[in-house]
Amino acid sequence: MEQACARAGIHSAEELRALGADETYFRLLRTGSKPHFIGYYVIEMGLQGRPWNDCKGKEKDALRARFDAIVARAAESGEGAIERILNEIGTGLRR
Repeated sequence: MEQACARAGIHSAEELRALGADETYFRLLRTGSKPHFIGYYVIEMGLQGRPWNDCKGKEKDALRARFDAIVARAAESGEGAIERILNEIGTGLRR
């Protein structure tokens, strides 16, 4: 997780707290992390100071809906890891 956050430009717990779970996870996806609900869930629970598996029922369903929206937003942004690399070497989408 530390390496994934560093790739996303997040280098401290303070930065992660300031961004919150949704923006942090969006940045992770944009820099090549694969979507995984548990990863998102763990960030959210950690920021709340709760055990990673503490969330149940409607609260967990709401987190799943937020996760799905973040994954969709990242996919719509068109800037996944391969796209970023292609853009860096000059062979990505022409804008």
